[in-house]
Amino acid sequence: MNGERCEHLTFRLLPWTGEEGKPCYVLRDGTGYVSRMADGIESVQLGMAGDLLDHAADLLADQKVTGAEIHFLASRLSESLRDVKRVAESRGLRLHARGFVPDSDRTAHREPDIDDT
Repeated sequence: MNGERCEHLTFRLLPWTGEEGKPCYVLRDGTGYVSRMADGIESVQLGMAGDLLDHAADLLADQKVTGAEIHFLASRLSESLRDVKRVAESRGLRLHARGFVPDSDRTAHREPDIDDT
C-alpha cells in the first residue's frame, strides 16, 4: 500500500486470540480466506452458545444436579460468553467502520435496578 490509504479496507477482530491471549486482527475487504474462516468459526461459536443455553436450562431444572455439574456448566458458559462477546465486538466494529449510526432519536432503554421498586 506504500502509504496510500484504501477506504474499502478495514481491520477485523478475529474470533481467536494470538500468543498470550492478545487479540488478532486481519486487514480485510471481507472477501478473503481468513475472513471466510472467521465467519465460519463465529457461526459455530454462536451455534454452540445456543446449544449450551438449552443444556443449561435442562440442567438447572434438574433438582438432583450436583455442585460439580453446576461448576462445569458455569465454566462452559463463561467460555461461551467470552466467545460471543468477541463476535459482538467484531461485528460492532465492522458496523462502525461502515458508518452505521444507531437511531439517535431513541432514548436508551435501561432496566431498573433491583432496589428501584
